[in-house]
Amino acid sequence: MGSLLAVDVGLRFGLAWFDQAGRLHRYRSQHVPNRGVLRRAARAALDEEPDVAVLVLEGGGAIADLWRSLAEGRGLRVLQISAEDWREELLLRRERRSGQAAKQTADGLARRLIEECGAKRPTSLRHDAAEAILAGAWAVRRLGWEAAAAPDGPIPPPAPTS
Repeated sequence: MGSLLAVDVGLRFGLAWFDQAGRLHRYRSQHVPNRGVLRRAARAALDEEPDVAVLVLEGGGAIADLWRSLAEGRGLRVLQISAEDWREELLLRRERRSGQAAKQTADGLARRLIEECGAKRPTSLRHDAAEAILAGAWAVRRLGWEAAAAPDGPIPPPAPTS
């Protein structure tokens, strides 16, 4: 089946790797000065886990196109989403009222997921890494991978819509 890499795209980007059981096992934030350096960094990120089968991109534009091109050249499945996709499923409506509130809630939810999965705790967690984690968690649910995880599961249940 392979693993999953989720990316919050940008020149400052977040990365989150999920194993074949849908468990978060690694994440980080990285900054590059331009698209040329980004291309090399994206190749390196894709090379870090030899069994990546799915790339989840949160965001669009030329930078997402760069990631998509690299992934498709490797035969990876690509899911391109917006923050609203995962926020609608993982955050309460009141937590989505503003971008600031959503980012703050995302930080706490990502930290909870890190704890539940036993991944290394962050000394600091940048919002791009937190959003990559949650985009990946959303994709794991959509792909049905969480069924292979522990009974209590690493992915929080969907938030009520009220």
